[in-house]
Amino acid sequence: MQLRARRYEEFSDEELSRGLLETDDRDCFAELFRRHQRRIYLDCFPFFNEKARAEDATQETFLRAYQSRTQFREGDYLAWLRRIARHVCIDQWRKKHPEVPIEDPDEEAAVCLISPVLDAERQSMFEQLHGEMAKLPEEQRRCLELKMEGHSYEEIAHTTGLRVDAVRSHLQNGRRTLRLRLGDMV
Repeated sequence: MQLRARRYEEFSDEELSRGLLETDDRDCFAELFRRHQRRIYLDCFPFFNEKARAEDATQETFLRAYQSRTQFREGDYLAWLRRIARHVCIDQWRKKHPEVPIEDPDEEAAVCLISPVLDAERQSMFEQLHGEMAKLPEEQRRCLELKMEGHSYEEIAHTTGLRVDAVRSHLQNGRRTLRLRLGDMV
């Protein structure tokens, strides 16, 4: 692969990640960092609500991505980074907070979805959203959950066994239903 013939900005994420993997060209990674660092920071910030910790989590995300570069094959590079960022945030939060045992297994699902920094109003809204999502038809709910995790339409189709157009339809119908049920909250 000849990456130097063009400027790095002209390459797709897939081309850059392939160049990084095949030639260990760190300029490819630098371009991926430049493109996605703001999105990752914006994903990390609400988890901590603190600029310095969000910046640390962003740096750790890209460090892990570089160290795990052989694990990324194809697909949506940003979605892959966002999954890493989510794990980084959880790991950093766990270091600061001891594990709290959960007695009721029904509470476990609700607790793991609620960020530790949410205020009572946001937590209530999140629980209401979670409750309404649970009422959706299985395929709509599953597609929405995967999309919220940062998966692409193609990844959702692969995971669920649905066609991409069916995934889009389930997402559209699920979002519409949630907007009707929850109004301005969504």
